[in-house]
Amino acid sequence: MNKKYIRRKYVLDKIIPFIDKDVIKVIIGQRRVGKSYLLYQIMDILKEKEVKEENIIYINYELHEFAFIKTYKDLLGYVKKKIINRKKCYIFIDEIQEIEKFEKALESLQAEGRHDIYCTGSNANLLSSELATYISGRYIEIKLYSLSYPEFLFFHKLENNQETFLKYIKYGGMPFLINLELKDEFVYEYLRNIYNTILLKDIVRKYSIRNVAFLERLVEYLADNTGCLVSSKSISDFLKSQKIKLSPNVVLNYLHFLSNAVFIFKVRRSDVYGKKIFEVGEKYYFEDLGLRHSIIGYKQTDINKIMENLVFLHLKINGYKVTIGKLKDKEIDFVCDRGDDRMYVQTAYLIDNQKTIDREFGNLLKIKDNHPKFVVSMDEMASGKYKGIRQVNIREFLAHKF
Repeated sequence: MNKKYIRRKYVLDKIIPFIDKDVIKVIIGQRRVGKSYLLYQIMDILKEKEVKEENIIYINYELHEFAFIKTYKDLLGYVKKKIINRKKCYIFIDEIQEIEKFEKALESLQAEGRHDIYCTGSNANLLSSELATYISGRYIEIKLYSLSYPEFLFFHKLENNQETFLKYIKYGGMPFLINLELKDEFVYEYLRNIYNTILLKDIVRKYSIRNVAFLERLVEYLADNTGCLVSSKSISDFLKSQKIKLSPNVVLNYLHFLSNAVFIFKVRRSDVYGKKIFEVGEKYYFEDLGLRHSIIGYKQTDINKIMENLVFLHLKINGYKVTIGKLKDKEIDFVCDRGDDRMYVQTAYLIDNQKTIDREFGNLLKIKDNHPKFVVSMDEMASGKYKGIRQVNIREFLAHKF
């Protein structure tokens, strides 16, 4: 099956209303999550609307035929030659951050007022900061993630059962996996190649990283500590254990670079009742669990970390802004805000004793508001309520669109 024709509805539903609207559509995501295929799908939709192919301009900087486009002037020159009789054109630019001062080209093309522009990028900070400077208010940013659990089932034509779910948590949701047999030797070899590409192209080369060995150790540290609080002290202790002399500020920069590449997500802590964001201590989750496992291996003993990462990704896919909740001396795994909607989510492997019940449900019961509250676990018979808090099996939770 060709990925080109497997449409990712949740993203297309966000883009389609903006077709032919005077805003630039910017699709942000980690490498190999399907950004190029999403552009192909939008082009197919345009052709279905009887847009002529000669009025569609596609540029992919990663293809050899476009290697000559290095600066915004090269980009503008190429587009100008492609415009037919000054008619409206639909312009698609893949991995636009690779083009020097790309924002100037976008500003110029949009100023003409007769083009519909779509672009993708693998560097969230570069795109948002540059575009905000040059075309503030005239673009929308759409996030594309690796496959959600329902998408994984659909892509691989699998039933929703425990065996399939274990494949998802073990191999992750990179779309190309539909072309591979889901076995360790094939999947992890492919994922390690993606990991190396991200490190080389999006971090080492872009930021002129010299200590590549430490960057790799840092990624391993994050994989080992997925969902754990990271602080200047933990970083300092890690540096000492590695016998490495690097300032904590350099390490924080490396973490920032990894986040920019949409390889990891930094999640801050916030006060549950107020607006306060705590500057000390944050957690990191991976954009794709298969990539995480390709670095340190898949271990059943990591199931709590894996579950947290899965739930976090599902919340992000559903458009929530997510923080770690602090309620006096208690912690709420995820405080989730989307517009005026809010919900609270705790995760636990199994709710099999009173101590676990008291911890997971007790923390949520201390929150004195009426927003929905969930405890997500691997218990097969998890559906139900405890003192108004809903307990949900993780497969049911990941299949639900909020």
